[in-house]
Amino acid sequence: MTNSHSHNDGTTHFGFKTVAENEKVSLVRGVFDSVASKYDLMNDLMSAGVHRLWKSAFLDMLRPRPDQTLLDVGGGTGDIAFGWKKRGGGPVTVCDINREMLSVGRDRAVDRNLLNGLTWVCGNAEDLPIPDRSVDRYTIAFCLRNVTHWDRAIAEAYRVLRPGGRFMCLEFSRVIVPGLREAYDSYSFNVLPKVGGMVTGNAEAYQYLVESIRKFPPQEEMAAMVEAAGFARVEVRNLSAGIAAIHSGWRL
Repeated sequence: MTNSHSHNDGTTHFGFKTVAENEKVSLVRGVFDSVASKYDLMNDLMSAGVHRLWKSAFLDMLRPRPDQTLLDVGGGTGDIAFGWKKRGGGPVTVCDINREMLSVGRDRAVDRNLLNGLTWVCGNAEDLPIPDRSVDRYTIAFCLRNVTHWDRAIAEAYRVLRPGGRFMCLEFSRVIVPGLREAYDSYSFNVLPKVGGMVTGNAEAYQYLVESIRKFPPQEEMAAMVEAAGFARVEVRNLSAGIAAIHSGWRL
């Protein structure tokens, strides 16, 4: 089973390239620094707006309540946090490694007059600046594949959740319909980097994002990783024939 995409020789994947493990964070940070201001627009273009439906389904499964706290990891621009608050959720902390993305999220929160019950923290998913057993819900949406050691990030989720807490991950996954898989691959590799280049001026960033999706483990491997971290009642829900998937588990 692939617990992370690191190798024994201290290297890891950055898209299809092999890089030193200690370089990965800065390379990923560079990608998101360069596209932060256009990130939400690009999500709309990349998914034809479908990412909004996926996030809505994700939040419906999360069932926010005012007596629950949420930690949203890698959620810099605020989509999940805003959805949580809109649906009546309690205090939320957004933790992202990228200050540019957090800055965009804060500005969006001000535009929405969401000033209370939202905390913005710069931190790494593999070493969260959050106390043990301190949150009721942990979410990570379209972020985990950018982390160097996926297993460490999931272990951190387990650490910060209270007993009875829920882990939920929304991520691009493996298309389960054979004919669609080829069409999606062709679209991803031929169209998305070009559109990304036109909109953000950085085609390479979107080439990396497309490659990072292919490097992420399929549904059953990801589910096994969540179970290996100690989570119980692990479930997978495919969205749009597996283009994306929701993984959830409970800390007992």
